[in-house]
Amino acid sequence: MKIAVIDGQGGGLGRSLIEKIRSEFGNKVEILALGTNSQATTGMMKAGADRGATGENAIVVNAKKVDLILGPIAIILPDALLGEITEKMAHATASSEADKLLLPVSKCGVYIVGTSKYSLGQLLDETINRIKELTVK
Repeated sequence: MKIAVIDGQGGGLGRSLIEKIRSEFGNKVEILALGTNSQATTGMMKAGADRGATGENAIVVNAKKVDLILGPIAIILPDALLGEITEKMAHATASSEADKLLLPVSKCGVYIVGTSKYSLGQLLDETINRIKELTVK
């Protein structure tokens, strides 16, 4: 399974996701770190991604080449993450045929009704459980 982790700003959420995936799945999955900026990509690479790329074109091109996309809900919202998510990035991510696991982090000004306020650790655990379900398909 090829997994893209998309993040921006400092890449902290992406880094946490990659560390958790690596500890759970080892090298059984391929992880592609896609950062909106070089700092985010570098942070995710240090967490154990197999490959990394930065910027709008990297996200647009790779969103259609992966089986699973992970990241904050902001990655499907144009102008989110302080303007780092372009319309092209949001469209490529949202329209990708890949399964998507988007963490409902409300810092982007969007609150998903029906979700509870989970800690980051709880969100990461739930993400890992869902990846396990998807790999059994």
